Amino acid sequence: MIRHTLIDLARQAILAAQTAGALPAFEIPPIEIARPPKPEMGDYSSPLALKLAATAKRAPLQIAQTIAQYFPAHPAIEKVETAAPGFVNLTLAPAWLAAQVHDIHARGAQFGDVALGNGQRVQVEHVSANPTGPMTVASARNLALGDTLARILRAAGYRVETEYYVNDAGSQVRHLGESIYAKYAQQLGRDEPFPSDGYKGEYVNEIARDIIERAGDAYLQMEKSEAVRALKKIGVAMMLEKIRRTCERAHATFNVWFSEQSLRDSGLLDEILAKLAADDLTYEQDGALWFKATALGLDKDAVLVRSAQVVDAADERATYLASDLAYVWNKLAQRNFDRAIYVWGADHQGDVPRVYAGAQALGLDPARVTIIIYQLVRLTRGGEKIRMSKRAGEFDTLDDLMDEVGADAVRFMLAAVSANVPMDFDLELAIAQSNENPVYYVQYMHARIAGILRNAAEQGIARADADVNLLSSPAELQLIKQMLKLEEIVELAASKLEPHHLTHYALDLGKAFSAFYDHCPILPPKQTDAALTQARLALAVAAKTVLARALDLVGVSAPESM
Repeated sequence: MIRHTLIDLARQAILAAQTAGALPAFEIPPIEIARPPKPEMGDYSSPLALKLAATAKRAPLQIAQTIAQYFPAHPAIEKVETAAPGFVNLTLAPAWLAAQVHDIHARGAQFGDVALGNGQRVQVEHVSANPTGPMTVASARNLALGDTLARILRAAGYRVETEYYVNDAGSQVRHLGESIYAKYAQQLGRDEPFPSDGYKGEYVNEIARDIIERAGDAYLQMEKSEAVRALKKIGVAMMLEKIRRTCERAHATFNVWFSEQSLRDSGLLDEILAKLAADDLTYEQDGALWFKATALGLDKDAVLVRSAQVVDAADERATYLASDLAYVWNKLAQRNFDRAIYVWGADHQGDVPRVYAGAQALGLDPARVTIIIYQLVRLTRGGEKIRMSKRAGEFDTLDDLMDEVGADAVRFMLAAVSANVPMDFDLELAIAQSNENPVYYVQYMHARIAGILRNAAEQGIARADADVNLLSSPAELQLIKQMLKLEEIVELAASKLEPHHLTHYALDLGKAFSAFYDHCPILPPKQTDAALTQARLALAVAAKTVLARALDLVGVSAPESM
């Protein structure tokens, strides 16, 4: 990555100046070099001299001038300049920039990979919607953020495993089993009351019909409690299969589907409760088992196991927190992930400090746990909020949303806004075939490049070795600079765990190609210089490669035509 090269060269410049006595001896702090806000500041700029002023006991501008004087020569650098009050500004050499086109060709779909993670094992657990119904629109943002983040982390050199945590323990799945039983019995002619806290969606009727087709009235021959348990398992399995298909349709897959019930069946949950008790971090009160969260700095303690007076069923008394603590132990102590990343909705905000405290209580480093909280999505049509209700003819499930706007629009637009900001998803904008629709614009640019390459082939212009040194116009060089920025964006998004940077980058890259195409004719009859045609075709191929990679990192397709 060129930015890392420039940082290393700046360090060499300081060391050379210190060796020559032009700068006093001091420990060199982390060097910051970034793309400046103004073009007159070059392609990269560093405020390092401003930070060194107190240490070096010299004026910042004098320090900057000294660094510039000792800056090593490098093929990538055309000039090193300084600016008040103490900036070192670097301009990249056009010949070096042009040569990067060949490097992009050579790296292909791996262009954009960076060595940030150094093979660390990271788990990204996301979506994890309850298997009691189809995936809703509310889960769509979780999917877009989580899967995009996993793709980015892989590109950044981490070994990433994605996981769906299946909430298949507790009262919610029991309610699903009871709901299925009621609909199943009713469809077979029995006057079975529907539970007051049951799930009323049409999907419950569909599950019941499917079970009747396969098993007839077999479950009516059982004790009701036994039948409910059996139907609960069948219902959860059927819903998980539906959820799996929905996720795959949205271009997201999971390495592991992890059962909450397995934490109990394996005895791990009981082991964790015993470990906390042995460390004097639990106590009993009013028949419930409490976690001493206040001993770890929280405002109040939290229930781990509810009392029998509150919850009748013994297998439903453990709280979500108890499962969460067993789960984080499973991730970090048993499966030995270096880092566990959770993607949760805003309704789980209150659970975050308890999970961190629980990890600490179990002797795990809380710094290995990161919980990303995302805000809600509001569907709008033409600026007007719409109800998410099938009965109202609007949207309820993620599949409904994808039926309307497509998976690509869902992925791109839901990943395009920072997770901590509530967002509106405009259905009209998502299907608009215009430049105002960001996903349409970026995909159209990819298809446009593909069309240019097809036109070249139709004109009989065979791809040949290109003299990329002919690429010297401002629009050409700006496009190359924008392509090279992908590595920096991957590093930024991975280090900050902020996927939205990729969507913004893809849009900027599309605009850079559009500007290049507007100012630099590629094919005859507008372009009559055969050598320049080859050079610009090579640039177009590189742009197509980088744009496709950016789209893939967001989980969006790169169409060859539109």
